[in-house]
Amino acid sequence: MEKRAIIYCENQFGTMDGKTANGLIRDPGYYQIVAVIDSTKAGKDAGEYLDKKRNGIPICTNLEEAIAVSKVRPQYFIFGIAPSNAFLQAGEREIIKKAIEAEMNIINPLQEFLTEDEEMVEYAKKHGVTIHDIRKPKPKKEWKMFSGRILQIETPIVAVLGTDGACGKRTTAMMVEKELKRRGFRTTFIATGQTGLIQGASYGLAVDAFPMQYVIGELENEIMKAYKNEKPDVILVEGQGALSHPAYASSCSILKGTRPKAVILQHPPKRKALGDFPFMNMPSLRSELELIEYFGQTKVIAITLNHEDMTEQEIERTILEYEQQFQLPVTDVLIKGPEKVADSIIEFFPSLKQKQKEMLGMVAI
Repeated sequence: MEKRAIIYCENQFGTMDGKTANGLIRDPGYYQIVAVIDSTKAGKDAGEYLDKKRNGIPICTNLEEAIAVSKVRPQYFIFGIAPSNAFLQAGEREIIKKAIEAEMNIINPLQEFLTEDEEMVEYAKKHGVTIHDIRKPKPKKEWKMFSGRILQIETPIVAVLGTDGACGKRTTAMMVEKELKRRGFRTTFIATGQTGLIQGASYGLAVDAFPMQYVIGELENEIMKAYKNEKPDVILVEGQGALSHPAYASSCSILKGTRPKAVILQHPPKRKALGDFPFMNMPSLRSELELIEYFGQTKVIAITLNHEDMTEQEIERTILEYEQQFQLPVTDVLIKGPEKVADSIIEFFPSLKQKQKEMLGMVAI
């Protein structure tokens, strides 16, 4: 049975802090999204507002309206805002309680764990619904330290990192993974944040829910599980934050824990300051690229753009400028598609290049 869901994203849909909602509208994964709640954009189509592509998902004023427009009553309420502090703001607690009263199961991506909130737990029990804290880690006794096992595997591992948080790394990683799969490669996606986990990624964890020394081991463990269970031709890893970011260490953990042999670097050219830290200037694309390659002992093989605040002409011009400047393939996967990035991955890894030749040979026969 389909999991019908309403996404709450008041005043944030289409913004950085609305990235969980944005991601689920582009790829709902497990869920059938029936409505988005954001009174500041009520009456609009969610897909058209986000990507200029109508998808029939209405943006509503409140919970009552969102339930009313649904042909079949939704079973899930997804909190779609991802603020930097990851805690509920004033009034949001009451919205969640209203959803519980409406007998909707709660999907909570915040660091504030509602399953440890006695009032919320009792309220959910009273109304016969469940609460799922996406970021809540497994019991501490199950946490893994880095073992070095990952050093023994030769499967191509590619991470999509960025110059800032909330700039499209997960979207790019998932689109590239699907393109490689479309071409016949066995692929696995490793989620490292709440949105990918909500979408139903089979492997991954919320990296900011673990202490640094454990998240590295946990990431290695997810890679090893995927390697053993799926026998993939290539593993795509979702990045978080930025390696140079003054407030986040997640990219450091991802580079250490997943040991990517290649990196796709995502960048928003028009962003002048870090998203949640307006007093900090954005790093240059070149400085981030050089830092990643030096720190991670890896190679950036393609650049992808976040086109926020860019015109079509600016996107085209930036692609040409960056390709000349960096001598790397550059694209915007949402507008241009992920083909160019998939090509760069196949070209970089001999095993993928050989498999492509074999698959093309089989087609020719």
